[in-house]
Amino acid sequence: MPLTTEQANKLKKAAASSSILLAVSLCILKSLGVYYTDSLAVLSSMIDSLSDILASLVTFFAIKISIKPASSNYRYGYGKAEALSSLFQALFIAASGLFVLYDGIMRLLHPIELQQTGIGLWIMIISLVLTLILVAFQQYVAKLTKSQAIYADSLHYSVDILTNFSIIISLLVIHFWQINWIDTIMAIGISVYLIYNAYALSREACDLLLDKELDNSIRDDIFALVAKHPLSPKIHDLRTRNLGGAYMFEFHIELDGHLDLYTAHRYTDEVEDLIRQKYPEAQIIIHQDPTGVREERLDNKLID
Repeated sequence: MPLTTEQANKLKKAAASSSILLAVSLCILKSLGVYYTDSLAVLSSMIDSLSDILASLVTFFAIKISIKPASSNYRYGYGKAEALSSLFQALFIAASGLFVLYDGIMRLLHPIELQQTGIGLWIMIISLVLTLILVAFQQYVAKLTKSQAIYADSLHYSVDILTNFSIIISLLVIHFWQINWIDTIMAIGISVYLIYNAYALSREACDLLLDKELDNSIRDDIFALVAKHPLSPKIHDLRTRNLGGAYMFEFHIELDGHLDLYTAHRYTDEVEDLIRQKYPEAQIIIHQDPTGVREERLDNKLID
């Protein structure tokens, strides 16, 4: 059963608050790890956790803005504030990756022997477990609420899972075989992955801000839902977009030109109700066309 707007907002706030709490805790833990081990890989993870704090704060405030009701100046609502927060997160991730990449290159030129890797291992294992719990919760919330900001935050922490696991492997190798250079190689690999992840995240946010069409599966779904109406009316010029947690559908519906306005309006409302049964939070705009009317259509103007 779909969530109400109030339930979705509560879940998004809980997920955003949890990420801030975890980011602060992990930053403190990993700072201890850097102090005791002098590991560049642990340092890269600590810097990433520091950026997580900033990114999670941005996400939290973006969600507070995005759940505000539509106003006279913002009649589509504030949902795209989440996409803006995703762009900020991408910036933080990219900056972290570049910093670690630079430090890694310098460490290759001037190697440092790591100390007390056992303490570093326990810190990274605890970090890994806590991050796994958070990501599972965030992905659950993102799936239910369709929140771009929570999804972006989840993606960020999913990278942390990979980096934490990689750092644990490198610390194990150093602890048992004293191969110190693997720490630097691991850190450089993490930085490259962070930069790539920032690119992917920013691209998704830009797609939302530029009103990229929703997946073909959703578009096909709209055609199928309209076809369920007893009249099985044809539709054209379907346009879809993500408003930031809620979808918007616009299309023209073809009805008998001899229908009176009241009846045509009733049929259109019935079609709208069919769509709202599956997409209850959607904004829907339907233009009525007489069947067979000849006009210039958007479908014929679009390019691939």
